[in-house]
Amino acid sequence: MPPLLTVEDLTVQFRTDAGWLTAIEEVGFELDERACLGIVGESGSGKSVTALSVLRLHAQATTRIVSGRIRYGDRDLLRVPARELRRIRGGEIAMIFQDPMSSLNPVLTVADQIEETLRLHQDLTRQAARRRAVELLDLVRIPDAAHRAGEYPHRLSGGMRQRVMIAIAIACRPKLLIADEPTTALDVTVQAQILELLRDLRRELGMSLVLISHDLGVIAEIAERVLVMYAGRVVEAGSVRQIFTRPVHPYTEGLLASVARVDADLRRLPSIPGSIPDATQMIPGCRFSRRCAEARAECRTAAPALASVAPGHFARCPPRVAAAT
Repeated sequence: MPPLLTVEDLTVQFRTDAGWLTAIEEVGFELDERACLGIVGESGSGKSVTALSVLRLHAQATTRIVSGRIRYGDRDLLRVPARELRRIRGGEIAMIFQDPMSSLNPVLTVADQIEETLRLHQDLTRQAARRRAVELLDLVRIPDAAHRAGEYPHRLSGGMRQRVMIAIAIACRPKLLIADEPTTALDVTVQAQILELLRDLRRELGMSLVLISHDLGVIAEIAERVLVMYAGRVVEAGSVRQIFTRPVHPYTEGLLASVARVDADLRRLPSIPGSIPDATQMIPGCRFSRRCAEARAECRTAAPALASVAPGHFARCPPRVAAAT
């Protein structure tokens, strides 16, 4: 069976006062039906840009797609007409954005915002859409759903607002759900509840899921394959087991080492020195070389390509790949 979603060599640039800057470069991955892909990396690594590119949600006036294909089934989402793309958005592919408070309309009730999606894609009457909205709120485990449907977003807690965003996203039973940092700013208990909800909904609705997070614990708990991004590029890709037990790229190792452990000395947590390079910086060779304790001379001159480490496991680190194989 062919993958549900295939992204190939995707390069996206944004126009700024300094000219066209590359946000992501040669990004590629596959997602099977009913599968879950986790995308991890620091802020500025290109995770959200990749997600927004799938549905062409960037501002057209300041964005250009230099190369690549995004195949959804037998269609290239970069080339489908705008009318068909509007039908796919929310209908077949839905997205949960990072901040529900800024994503929800403050002057519309919860029910109004869910009904808008239902009436647009399913042509329901107002009464039928209202009944379905209450059913969806109940499905995402909001207590007293009929009453909450008439509330405005500011009257709900952060966890409830996130559940409303999920209800809007799954309203039309999409085949693919993209969740961009769905647990950001939530406390640990609510975070666990949201992850459990996503896991259950994925199973009940038969959805595929792309989960974007900087939290490796979240990715390990719910994803099956992992994409590690750094400075706009994929630096390692593999199964959860491969990435978490046999990481190859020094950046992946650094991320894993930075996770606080119960038995660790919390007086000094491990960290990756330096910071992710600015998009205006033209860095020859490996973009992580300036922060890598194991960088060699060739790392600073030649940009490494993704190479196979093991079946289904790829890394952008030639010395490590050579040693692993």
